[in-house]
Formats: sequence, structure tokens, C-alpha cells
Amino acid sequence: MSSERGTAPGRDTASAKGLTVLVAGAGSASGTAVCQALDAAGAKVVAVGRDAARLENTLFGLNNADLRTCDLADAGEVAALASDMQESYGGIDGLIHLVGGWRAGAGITTQSEEDWDFLETNILGTLRNVSRSFYDQLAASPNGRLAIVSATAVDTPTAGGAGYAAAKAAADAWVRAIAAGFRRAQSGRRENPEPQRSAAVVFVVKSLVDDGQRRSSPERTFKGATDVADLAGAVVRLFGQEAGDINGQRIYLTG
Repeated sequence: MSSERGTAPGRDTASAKGLTVLVAGAGSASGTAVCQALDAAGAKVVAVGRDAARLENTLFGLNNADLRTCDLADAGEVAALASDMQESYGGIDGLIHLVGGWRAGAGITTQSEEDWDFLETNILGTLRNVSRSFYDQLAASPNGRLAIVSATAVDTPTAGGAGYAAAKAAADAWVRAIAAGFRRAQSGRRENPEPQRSAAVVFVVKSLVDDGQRRSSPERTFKGATDVADLAGAVVRLFGQEAGDINGQRIYLTG
């Protein structure tokens, strides 16, 4: 297989053409939208999920996709995936982490350990695994980008959603720490600094909505929700923005 990796597109365009972008949680509605947008922009999409049939059913129309199954909660499986990406493509240029979940209680005293374990594993654990395994590849890319989706609940947590907000806040902090690492290794280096080329960002939404949800609940207004298509567009635009301008930023996409 080829070990060629994409070159950075011009900064005056939002195109991701020629770049290899891994989408974690690709089988979800947001993952499907992001994969479709990246594919349309000319990226090589590595769509990762736990269910092979679901990936094939939702992403069958992509032109240039590599569908992979991986348990992102398993550090060993993720490390093997990263090694394969290095061998197959010379590494990835983008990592879009869309793995998450929602659990809530009636208040602080009803925040169960079972719910916390679910949230910590899906929201933070999977992020730690993929970001550690792919960090060096993103740092080496001429246009490395890492992004997650966080929530406004981090800014205004509720007692019932304490576990969810705490897990999202931890993921948010983890990504901004990655951004600090990118900066220190590139433009912030004490000796021989170089232009910032890698960036890690946090997209912030109240919630996400897709056409399927609208069809199933036509009576709902989904006030403040961000359409998955808008998230997908924001992801593609990352690759046309200067890394130094966006690295470490929390970008609000509230509807």
C-alpha cells in the first residue's frame, strides 16, 4: 500500500483534498455527515466504528473511504490501528473524535457509578486512546488537525447532568492540553521555532440534530441544536484555516 501522505491545501480554501482524515464514531449521524463532507472535499476518509454492518449501511456511497472496525476503548486495538495507518498511508492528517454518549440522573445523589463508567469510557477514555496513539502522526503532518465535540453543559452544568458535564469538561481540557503540546513542539519551541502546522480544537454545541430526529419528532423545535451538516462543514473548514489561529480554541456552533 502507498505510504504517501497528503500535502497541505492552500490556506485560502476549506478543501481537505489529498489529506487522510480518521473519523472516530463514523457510524453515528454526526459521523456520517462528517465523513460525507470530507469525502466530497476530496479527503481520504478512514471511517472507524464498532459495527461493520452499520458502517457499510450508512457510508456505502462514499467515493474514497476506508471502513475500519475498532473498539476505541481498547488501547491495544487503537495502537494497532495507528500502526496500520502509518504503514498504509504514512500516517493520518486529521482525527475527528465523535464518540460520546449521554447519561443523567435526577440530581447529584443519583449520579450512579454505572453511568459514570459509561461516560468516562466513551467520552474520555476513547479520546485518550486515539489521541495518544495518533499524536505523533498529527504532529508530523503538514496540516494536522484534531477535533472533538463538547457541550455547553461544560459552561452551565446541571445537577442532573453532572456526570455528563464532568466527562465533557475533562475531554475539553485534554484536547486543549494536546493543543499546548502541538504549540510547544512547533511555533512555541525555544530553539528554531517553526510555523504552527498542527492544531487541536473543541467544537461546542448545545446538542446535535439530524433529519432522522426531525422526522421522528416533528413536534419538536430542537431549539439551540446544531445540525450535523453544520458540524460537518466546520470540520472541513478546519483544514483551510491557519493552525496558529485555531489551535486550542473552543469554537461555538450553537444553533
